[in-house]
Amino acid sequence: MRDLIAGVIALVLLIAAASLATTLTEHRRRRQRERADQRALGRRIVAEIPGTEDLTLFTEDDRCFYYGPRAIHKAAVVAARVLINGVPIAAISRRGAGAPAEGFEDRPEGIARDRWDVAVDLIEPGDPEARPTVLLIECGAIRERVSQELARAVFEAFKREIERSEAR
Repeated sequence: MRDLIAGVIALVLLIAAASLATTLTEHRRRRQRERADQRALGRRIVAEIPGTEDLTLFTEDDRCFYYGPRAIHKAAVVAARVLINGVPIAAISRRGAGAPAEGFEDRPEGIARDRWDVAVDLIEPGDPEARPTVLLIECGAIRERVSQELARAVFEAFKREIERSEAR
């Protein structure tokens, strides 16, 4: 009887392991298809940002940045900041755009979970009187510098674009 119970438990564990392996393989294939679709559209993948449900791609092409389904026109970007727990630690802005907006309110994750984000000030081209809207790109609070590297990659993409537009 004891051998039968051990055999049933081993069979259940084997089925569970096979199910997990199948799920992981399907998830990996879906991510590969998504990346291939972005490349087929002529977009360069800047970062894969972890979200609550899944990874969100931050990509760019010649005219826009894309944060998941949202398009951010490069001409609309006037400033960008890297935020750690809502406090800016690096910033860049176009000449004549004024000072970038201040940081965001700190979230209570605690010191062990530093939150890394990139804030982008956007003004629609052709409307110099408009106040900038701020888009927050949440790069996460993962330890081991993962979120920091994601925030740096996203910020560097905005920085390159601002510097490129200033050189014209």
